[in-house]
Amino acid sequence: MSQDSAAATEAARKLTGRRRREVVAVLLFSGGPIFESSIPLSVFGIDRQDAGVPRYRLLVCGGEEGPLRTTGGLELSAPYGLEAISRAGTVVVPAWRSITSPPPAEALDALRRAHEEGARIVGLCTGAFVLAAAGLLDGRPATTHWMYAPTLAKRYPSVHVDPRELFVDDGDVLTSAGTAAGIDLCLHIVRTDHGTEAAGALARRLVVPPRRSGGQERYLDRSLPEEIGSDPLAEVVAWALEHLHEQFDVETLAARAYMSRRTFDRRFRSLTGSAPLQWLITQRVLQAQRLLETSDYSVDEVAGRCGFRSPVALRGHFRRQLGSSPAAYRAAYRARRPQGGALESVATVLETSVPAQGSAPSRRTAAAASPGPSPVTAAATSGGPAEQLKPGPESYVPGRPTLPGQRSAP
Repeated sequence: MSQDSAAATEAARKLTGRRRREVVAVLLFSGGPIFESSIPLSVFGIDRQDAGVPRYRLLVCGGEEGPLRTTGGLELSAPYGLEAISRAGTVVVPAWRSITSPPPAEALDALRRAHEEGARIVGLCTGAFVLAAAGLLDGRPATTHWMYAPTLAKRYPSVHVDPRELFVDDGDVLTSAGTAAGIDLCLHIVRTDHGTEAAGALARRLVVPPRRSGGQERYLDRSLPEEIGSDPLAEVVAWALEHLHEQFDVETLAARAYMSRRTFDRRFRSLTGSAPLQWLITQRVLQAQRLLETSDYSVDEVAGRCGFRSPVALRGHFRRQLGSSPAAYRAAYRARRPQGGALESVATVLETSVPAQGSAPSRRTAAAASPGPSPVTAAATSGGPAEQLKPGPESYVPGRPTLPGQRSAP
């Protein structure tokens, strides 16, 4: 019996009361994005038995008083309330409206009770924040959208957040990365419940791959929204990514954009949702992360090749953003990928996944050409952490994943 099947069987064996394995409750909140909300509704709520897909019974439950507002000002009315969760063997939280606001206490109580009674609890994208608020992720591996992973890790330090996975299956608690990764996780649930053929049939109906290879690491390097490609700031951003090993600060970027510092800050924040100083520090940390994974440079050398003033500055920012020291991160990364050639394959993924905004190969080449540690102005290294921007790397180091882009319970 496979690891996934064993976990599923154990979860089913623990179901109590009126809960039924084929019943899936989807918990919706006002302000939730409609795409993420629609994923479990489409996967578990449509009868596709004619295509060989086993049928689930779907219960759409309101996590709070309606009507529930969603993307574009649409209003939804859920046919069930929280009481219906008591019948579900699987409870899905598609997304949460804001990573800064606490979920309703009644909904958290319902999730805890469902978990205690053996239900499988699933959080898609920012739904992981709801599961974490309920205490269901304490001491467990989990993932979420890479952009929110540092915030999840900082707010809930007992959660082993891994922003590189498309989804994480920890037996009775499962989480996925953003948007399309929710489809990956829902297909995985069907595969776990009913086998590969059923999941494949469903994937064909949805016109998606049955399994996607890789994880979120291909997206971690995409440091700005695609929309910025047509903005005048795109050239400045590309230059910054090409020259991370050099000494420059936000004033330099503003000058290259022919803007005052104040105008540049405002324009940059409107496009990215981040202050330029935070973004710059995050990019230097990401560059350090890549070098720790793909080179044998010492930590001191890595600091210089990423534009940090000193190894102390690198260690401080690295720990604040990623939760570990550079040396500990490198050791954990290599322990997880002991096979020969693994580092090279990861480097290849990083190199080939980033378009126009300054590609990873050219940045790595530029970094390698740096003569050594170069200081950076205090403005570029002494700012606060950018935990709400970009994550990086693994703070959790379990056994090998059983499927590409997926980590299962160790």
